[in-house]
Amino acid sequence: AQLAVDEINAAGGIDGKQIEVVDKDNKSETAEAASVSTNLVTQSKVAAIVGPATSGATAAAVANATQAGVPLISPSATQDGLTKGQDFLFIGTFQDSFQGKIISNYVSNKLNAKKVVLYTDNSSDYAKGIAKSFRDSFKGEIVADETFVSGDTDFQAALTKIKDKDFDAIVLPGYYTETGKIVNQARGMGIKQPIIGGDGFSDAKFVEQATPAAATDIYYVAGFSTEGEMTDKAKKFVEAYKAKYNEEPSMFAALAYDSVYMVAEASKGAKNSVELKDNLAKLKDLEGVTGTMSIDKNHNPVKSALMIGLKDGKVKSVESVKP
Repeated sequence: AQLAVDEINAAGGIDGKQIEVVDKDNKSETAEAASVSTNLVTQSKVAAIVGPATSGATAAAVANATQAGVPLISPSATQDGLTKGQDFLFIGTFQDSFQGKIISNYVSNKLNAKKVVLYTDNSSDYAKGIAKSFRDSFKGEIVADETFVSGDTDFQAALTKIKDKDFDAIVLPGYYTETGKIVNQARGMGIKQPIIGGDGFSDAKFVEQATPAAATDIYYVAGFSTEGEMTDKAKKFVEAYKAKYNEEPSMFAALAYDSVYMVAEASKGAKNSVELKDNLAKLKDLEGVTGTMSIDKNHNPVKSALMIGLKDGKVKSVESVKP
């Protein structure tokens, strides 16, 4: 997000004005997200909010932003129905139901899996949304339906139950903090079947947690990848990001970057935050680093997704999947 701001300001800003950043940490807590959004709109009097990153925190933050007439764009909240009835909320990535359908199609058609294990983070709205969509769209058999919760570190009991079942793949909705450890423990127990997840896998820390040796035959949905074919815009972003932060940008970095550009585009000619909101709702064919996007009637973007395949912790395949 800061990289985007720096670029826009260096190029002359918006309508001759520089973007001023007010940066607050919600600590990934819903109560904190609510109080941060109150502070931003009442004390700092911001024109727009980029963030929070997750669905739960976004749901907690939006009421206060709406009351103040300030648009809020979450780069990476994916929960279905989050924007329903929300005039001031916008999302920068695709929804959980979209990911669940992509996973179902991929598991069935590319991996030829007829029987799967579903192992879901039951403490996460994000993971539960993907799991529900997968259940609704998968035509094969779910031979085991297990759950874990955020903060768990030992998954041996559930994996032992799964191990001797007859299945072709594990579908693992959750974030990299736990799913990386699950992959590590599953492979350590001799579970070799493909493991498929949503964009919560999409961070270098996933492979760190799993270890490169264990991160083989892993597939996950992503909104962005530094591998495979890239547009000129995406290439420039990757170069600039690496120069500034000395690391590869994750999907979350790319989505935050695009979200700032969405706000910047919508700010042109807007006299206040309500006009900025109206312009966001009309955004069409904006070229971002995560794809060309238009905002639909529910304030979600219409854009393609990627399915990333890992071998030895490295990307071995990148396939584009259209909505």
